[in-house]
Amino acid sequence: MQSGKQASAEFPEQSMLRISKMTDYAIMVMVELQASHGELLTAHVLAERSRLELPTVSKVLKLLVKTNLVDSYRGANGGYLLERKAKDISVAEIIAAIEGPIAMTECSVEEGLCAQEAVCSLRGNWQRISVAVAKAMESVSLAEMAQPVKPDADPLQITTLNV
Repeated sequence: MQSGKQASAEFPEQSMLRISKMTDYAIMVMVELQASHGELLTAHVLAERSRLELPTVSKVLKLLVKTNLVDSYRGANGGYLLERKAKDISVAEIIAAIEGPIAMTECSVEEGLCAQEAVCSLRGNWQRISVAVAKAMESVSLAEMAQPVKPDADPLQITTLNV
């Protein structure tokens, strides 16, 4: 190990902040919808193109329709379309549709969820971090996610906000 620290089961050495697989799948489905350029796509076609299981795609589509990111059309010629242009849909909206509000900790969003709340002085700082992460995700559109990363592209810079 490079740092000389021991990794434990509780704190694995390679741990990182992650979104759920369902959110990753939602972004994959949304990218396929934007690639259709206005053509209605069925859940079956979306499952094939994204290489995901049909029940998973159906579940994701239900959440995306419910949050007004995707339109659903019934009938023999039915299918799904993006509600808005891909450049007008942020990654933050897709994440929130599947995960709920973007927050680093539960107390960043709502009071009363943590037993330590009465004695913890970190809530304000966690809120600042949550706002910075949310703003970074809001700045990336679905259209940008659909594009391959350019080799010379700078990594996303996140700066904290002075709240």
